[in-house]
Amino acid sequence: MNWEFILKYLPMYEKAAWLTLRIGLLGIVFAIIVGFVCSTIQYYKVPVLRQIVAVYIELSRNTPLLVQLFFIYYGLPKIGIQTNAEACGVAGLAFLGGSYMAEAFRSGLEAIEPIQTESAYSLGMNRCQTMRYIILPQAMSISVPAFVANVIFLLKETSVFSAISLMDLMFTAKDLIGLYYKTTESLFLLVVFYLILLLPISILGSLLERRLRYAGFGA
Repeated sequence: MNWEFILKYLPMYEKAAWLTLRIGLLGIVFAIIVGFVCSTIQYYKVPVLRQIVAVYIELSRNTPLLVQLFFIYYGLPKIGIQTNAEACGVAGLAFLGGSYMAEAFRSGLEAIEPIQTESAYSLGMNRCQTMRYIILPQAMSISVPAFVANVIFLLKETSVFSAISLMDLMFTAKDLIGLYYKTTESLFLLVVFYLILLLPISILGSLLERRLRYAGFGA
């Protein structure tokens, strides 16, 4: 293990990690929004939109992120929609993640007993109030394990961004391996930085799930 090489190129990995984290978090935020909207449409069985959402989920979940990125990055400019690599990465992650988040949220929504909705209506609550005060708090707590798993999965999926010339962690590792043939050192740094990014999320997710269980949600 060449520690001098590791110390020399550590700042390059730090820069790549910030880029990976920034694009990853932006993509995840949009994925959560897309997933929540899609799951709500499915839960309320909105005509036409429900079928469109079903097609989107199947298309997104059954095609690789790399193919989706190529379509966005190389395909959209052909029809006059110009974009850059970072925007492409965010859009690709949101497109893929939206379908996974939709399924996670939908499972939480459908786990709520119908009697709770009927009871809320009998108390004079409208649909929005029932969703906000009765359904969402319980559904979100039930969805926490799947939600955290999806966040970790999407952050790991950022490793394919190197295919569209984004200087993320994977691009940096492959670049250094190609230039200096320091495979062990480059991959060691790659693993360390992915652990730095993902371990806190995993630990926080476990703590949040435990607190919700103790509070009586999602039991």
